[in-house]
Amino acid sequence: MERDLDSVRRNDSPVRIRHHPLLSESTVKLIEVTKAFATEEQCLAYLEAKRWPNGVRCLMCGSKEISRITRKVTKKSDNKRAQLYQCLEPSCKAQFSATTGTIFNGSHLPLDKWYMAIALIVDAKKGMSALQLQRHLKVNYRTAWYLCHRIREAMVDKDAPKLKGIVEIDETYIGGKQRGNPGKLKNKDVVIGVRERGGQLRLVQTKDNKEDTVYQVIADNVSKDAEAIMTDESRIYNFRNTQFHRVRHERIKHKHKVYVRGDVHTNSVENSFSLLKRAVIGTYHQLSIKHLQRYLNEFSYRFNRREDAELFENTVMRMAGVKPMPYSKLVEQNAFTPFVRSAPKTSEPF
Repeated sequence: MERDLDSVRRNDSPVRIRHHPLLSESTVKLIEVTKAFATEEQCLAYLEAKRWPNGVRCLMCGSKEISRITRKVTKKSDNKRAQLYQCLEPSCKAQFSATTGTIFNGSHLPLDKWYMAIALIVDAKKGMSALQLQRHLKVNYRTAWYLCHRIREAMVDKDAPKLKGIVEIDETYIGGKQRGNPGKLKNKDVVIGVRERGGQLRLVQTKDNKEDTVYQVIADNVSKDAEAIMTDESRIYNFRNTQFHRVRHERIKHKHKVYVRGDVHTNSVENSFSLLKRAVIGTYHQLSIKHLQRYLNEFSYRFNRREDAELFENTVMRMAGVKPMPYSKLVEQNAFTPFVRSAPKTSEPF
């Protein structure tokens, strides 16, 4: 039987909450999140429901014979969570919590602040900087920065299907100001944008804008059965001897001041670039090459789900399935960049 958070009891019976009654059907707002998750008990019950929709199971042996243990959490105690689960299987008897083995694991930050951070980030069209989050949550900067990156970790679409239909492809450059084109890549990072009209957007950071590099991005994200591929007149888009040789390939000649020719244009993907750059300039100001792909993942995730009324709930569910990310790994020099370039830029500290 489904129950809301107000009827949660501290006993051995399972708590199953698929949709919280205080969260409206429209996009969840911060005020709704603060009302729905006012206590740690409510936060844990909600996370439990998202992680185990059919009832809690032991993380070690998979048994559903579970006992609940409640305990007090104070600033002086080592306890981080108010509720634990004890496996009743004689050969196991493992103890765990709703956050064990998830991206929330080991966090001293209360779950209500986690939920507020998620609500702020998924609702921010142009992103939310760590400095902004620091002010909203009243935490120190490093905590806010680490929190943002752990939320981004759940925004990676690892097994996303390849794009079909009419696909637009273009490249853009993220970095500081400079004059002329000869040194275009001297202090700028290349981002390849692939967008299906009426469909999803993919943004991929690459080490350069050479033909082979760009083609690999396209091959990884576009189906060979696509209806058509739209690009500009750049020479890097050459599919004559590739798996896309049978796909209709149309070029729009921007250097001739032509931007639309029938259904031939790259306006959709360029509009996405425009929104991305406004986020960089207005919110983050500058992004480091080390974490650029993580910001691109966040932007794509939010952009592709901009019509999703359950974005907050689905993001919490994804986070419950993501493994912990230690701070030490996040600050490693080449932890998230598959290539190395000299003199990487830095935006915020770390």
